[in-house]
Amino acid sequence: MILTKNGFNHNSDSDAISTIKNEADLIDNIFDDLTVASETQLDLNLLIKKWEKRLLLQFPSIFQKESCRENLVHIFHDALRQWVDSDFLEGDGLEKFILTKIFKNESWRINYYDGQSTSGPIKWFDEPLKVEEPPFILPNNKRRQFVENDVTSKILLFKTPPDVYRIGMYEKLFPNAEIKYIHLTRGYAQSVNGLMDGWLSPVGFFSHDLRHVGVNLNVKGYSDCVPFGRWWWKFDLPPNWREFLEEKLENVCLNQWISAHQSVLASGVGALRISFEDFLDEPDTTIQKIQQYLGLPAMKLENSLPLLMATDVPKSKRWHKRRDLILSLGKSEEVEVMMELLGYEMNPESWV
Repeated sequence: MILTKNGFNHNSDSDAISTIKNEADLIDNIFDDLTVASETQLDLNLLIKKWEKRLLLQFPSIFQKESCRENLVHIFHDALRQWVDSDFLEGDGLEKFILTKIFKNESWRINYYDGQSTSGPIKWFDEPLKVEEPPFILPNNKRRQFVENDVTSKILLFKTPPDVYRIGMYEKLFPNAEIKYIHLTRGYAQSVNGLMDGWLSPVGFFSHDLRHVGVNLNVKGYSDCVPFGRWWWKFDLPPNWREFLEEKLENVCLNQWISAHQSVLASGVGALRISFEDFLDEPDTTIQKIQQYLGLPAMKLENSLPLLMATDVPKSKRWHKRRDLILSLGKSEEVEVMMELLGYEMNPESWV
């Protein structure tokens, strides 16, 4: 979005977008970045281009320099040669292997990648410029470019959280497409607890550097606890975010949960509602509902799924570490109403 001057500090004061700018460029950017799963390894030149583009989005102040891009090509050839010589060409781990070569002198940057970590000290994220939001993703060497023939046989999936404030945007961008919405829900206790963990993380979920708009944060439990807490806003930016500049962190997170669902419900858009809790209890049944809704053929669910965008190992009742605080938030009528609208009971014993 930001590359086409759409979004916060361009044509909006939040993640909500009412009017799209540079529509053709935005569509081009979407299709340029689309990939499809493939059984074979990417061509070397395509793989290098994918890495160049991804790194430019992640660390533009570094990789916009021509010397860095030229050096990147040499790093790739050396890394791939070593990988081939090690007889692991078809194995997992090529992406991590390349990453360690790129940042061999700044290994702490690896901590900003989803699921990756180093044994050295962790530096909190404070890049002067970024487009992609950490935790960063690694280019997959077994995905091919989306081509014209895929248009009629593939489903495009958009799953960025701020899209709850942009309902109707994809209808404008793709007027001839059939667009369906899936409304993902989770109880307030688990959501607020997870958001609070993310806000306090030194390596992930840095969405908006408010120094660019001259705003300072004074969020209790955040701004006074972490070195980046005076200017980095985390996760999505609701339209009413300026009302929470001096609130407590738990209230900021609660507002993010409420605002997102309010936006979906207020839009009146038809959607299949899927709860996180149902997916945990009945994964096969839940996947079947999604397949039927989207008109997809039946597929078998993997026995174990990769851990993505997580601040901690998933476990039951994680919200209990802030139990008293979380339960006090639930006394709000606004929380009770939203929980009821989403089909949840105000019974803490039933919350996972």
